[in-house]
Amino acid sequence: MKKIQNDRIVVITGATSGIGLACKNLYEKFGYKVISLARNRVEELQDFFSCDVSKAEEVKVVFSQIKKKYGQIDILLNNAGYGISGAVELIDDENVENLFKVNLIGCINCYKYALPLMNRGGKIINISSVCAFFPLPYRSLYCASKAALNMLSYSTKMECKPLGIQVTSVCPGDTKTNFTKNRVKIYTTNHRYKDRIENATKQLDSREDKRMLPDKVAKVIVNLSKKKRLKPYIIVGTKYKILNFFMRFLPLSWLMFFTERFFGGYKSCNKGGK
Repeated sequence: MKKIQNDRIVVITGATSGIGLACKNLYEKFGYKVISLARNRVEELQDFFSCDVSKAEEVKVVFSQIKKKYGQIDILLNNAGYGISGAVELIDDENVENLFKVNLIGCINCYKYALPLMNRGGKIINISSVCAFFPLPYRSLYCASKAALNMLSYSTKMECKPLGIQVTSVCPGDTKTNFTKNRVKIYTTNHRYKDRIENATKQLDSREDKRMLPDKVAKVIVNLSKKKRLKPYIIVGTKYKILNFFMRFLPLSWLMFFTERFFGGYKSCNKGGK
């Protein structure tokens, strides 16, 4: 990637860690002006705005400030989000609502106030997940939030086409960030689920050393920013690309059978298993 000098302005939500921070660093390296949004203030960052994307009024105020200071934006990177694990029937209402407020409603809030600041040639890049395509037991709510985000991307891609603004969804596989550490883990169980909830969560979390680095995802995103035409979605991670290809020809029930067998928490992740 050759360094470029330009005045294109990028707004990144959740820009202080993980994929968001990797994108911020790479965009700046190649000459973009980056505006960082996150809930917790980071004093040392320039062009930073404290904002909880799940709160529409905060988003409205921040984008009003961005308009006054910068005039317009060229790229919106909806990256803010988090995960949750647990059995759907045992997750309390507050956790359910908070997840969708951040992962989905937060993106919608940013759409509403960013789009008026974007001209032809603008791009919206939504950070989704391969979980939007490949369901996981005890990750149901997270998978649902990302599947909804993908559908938002596809639909708004058509809405924004006459405006000359493109939309895409980037779906990374397992990425080595603080995402696993920060995931809300709800091990609440009963006699029907027994220890499967905790086993399934710990089993997936134990794969941390096999995850790709966020810099790999960031490189894909920055490259997308230069393209004239964006696909509806792009998967990051070779094994997931291969799996997605074969799933075009195989029944979903096959994927669900093997996923449930391997990741359904039937075996303990402790040495020796159960």
